[in-house]
Order: sequence, then C-alpha cells, then structure tokens
Amino acid sequence: MGRREKLLGFGLVFTGTALFASKAIFIKLAYADNPDSLLMLVWRMIFSMPLFIATGAFALRFRGGARKLAANRRLAVKACLAGLVGYYLAMALDFESLVHVSAQLERLALFTYPIFLFILGAAFFGEKLTLGHAVSALLTYTGLAFVFIDDWSVSSGNVVLGTALAIGAAISFAVYQLMAKPIITAIGSLLFTSIALTSASIASLAHFIVVRGLNFDATPRFLALAAATAVIATVIPSYFVNAGMGRIGATSTAMISTLSPLVTIVFAVLLLGERFGLNDAAGTLLILIGVGYHSWRELRAAGVQTVESNAT
Repeated sequence: MGRREKLLGFGLVFTGTALFASKAIFIKLAYADNPDSLLMLVWRMIFSMPLFIATGAFALRFRGGARKLAANRRLAVKACLAGLVGYYLAMALDFESLVHVSAQLERLALFTYPIFLFILGAAFFGEKLTLGHAVSALLTYTGLAFVFIDDWSVSSGNVVLGTALAIGAAISFAVYQLMAKPIITAIGSLLFTSIALTSASIASLAHFIVVRGLNFDATPRFLALAAATAVIATVIPSYFVNAGMGRIGATSTAMISTLSPLVTIVFAVLLLGERFGLNDAAGTLLILIGVGYHSWRELRAAGVQTVESNAT
C-alpha cells in the first residue's frame, strides 16, 4: 500500500475518532433544552435504526448472512441478547450519566472498559490476571478518582450517581465484547452489528412507550442534536473508522482511538465551557497511561483488539 493510502487511512481513523468523541457534546447541548436521557436515547435510535436495518438486509442478501443464520438460528438470538446488553443497557446508563456529570468525566469513565474486559474474563472465562493488568487497573482508577474529585467539588449534580452510571455502561460494554466475539466469528461483523443494534433500537422504543406512552414531543433543537448524535457521532464515524482500518490495520487504529478522551475534553472545554484543572489533567494522563499500557500489551500479544467504546 502506498504512502498516500496510509495517510488517508490515518486521516479517516482520526476523523472518525473525533466524530465519535462528539457524542457527549451533542447530548449535553440537548440537555440544556431538556435533560431527558430517555427521550434522547429513543430519538437517537429512531434516527439511526433505518440504516441498521438496511445494512442487515444487505448482509443477508449479498454477504451470505442468510445462509449463516440458517445453519444456526440461535446465533440471531444470541446477537439480539448481546445488543440488549452492550448497546441498549449501556446506552441507557451512559445517557443518564450525562445528566449528572461533565462530558469529560463521562468519557473517561467509559474509556475504562478494557479494564473490565480482563477482570470479567478472569472471573468467568478462565483468563489469567497478570501484574500488568493490576498496574493498568491501578493507574486507570487512580486517574478516574482525580477527575471524580474535581467534578464533585464544582458540580451541582449527583456526581456519585453519574459516575456509577458511566462505569455501569463501561461494564455493560465489556460484557458485550465478551459475548460478541464468537458470534462475530460465526456470522460476520456487519450482520452481527445490524442485528445487535436493531434489537437495541426496538428495546429503546419499547422502553419509552411503556414508560411514556406515545409522547415523543421534543423541541426542534433537541431533535437536531439527537439526529447529529445518531448520524455525525455514530453512523458516519463507523464507516470512517472501518475504511481507515482497512488501510492501516487494527493495531494502528486502536492506538489512534486512544485519543478519543482528549478530543472530548477539547470539545467540552471549547463548546460547553467545562473547566479543565490540574486534577483533570493529572487524572486524564493516568487514565490514558493505564488504558494505553493495557491496550499496548494486548495488541502486542494478539494484534487484533481495539480499545474504542464507540457503541454508547
């Protein structure tokens, strides 16, 4: 592959990472109109669900998905369950967390999900914990404590609840990753993602209708920001990152993706007016080192693991 193609790959991945990082910004701006996490969640899924369905139909017709599902119909059920855990539950927790904490703290808390991957892997999948894992976890959660203390000292919201919700979202996404791997191997990532996200969309709609009925009323600004969350912060960057990964590989993509919290912090300071003090800087650095060290170890060992939590 030529130099120009590789440069294009790096540009696509970085742009996709930056767009993924904008999710919390759009949501916080919408919450200035109406801090309603369930309304934001359901409108995000309404705007994005048609694409998930179209992509799934393409995979079924042209990528051999129908044949793969016919060979093992339980795979579709498993993909739906993974979507409910990794997307619906994680999104519901994540969106509610942004009612209570800053965009910076939310993103950094979500970024800790690789740490839960090895904890849950050791607890339920027989994976071995190492000293490197312990060091990564210690650095990451020390850093998160720094940012939490800073948010808690200046915020008028329930920072404890918001942080717990964001960590809950990270745990949900880690569980999803462990559930998803064998299913993706069997039916392919395109079909799996379509089934998982469509099931999460349907669950979000059902949740909203049970709790609120059919009252989907929202201001035009709220709807525009929900649409931006769905398209600009979810759909477009998914294609960008996948296209870039095809040019530069999973390892380089994962390393670039570690910049995501930094991009969110820049957006939060410039667009939301959030403060960024010494505690925030120290905590962010520790989290990046902890997750980056863990990711580097995993990538060196396997060469295939990514570290970006883009689903939520």
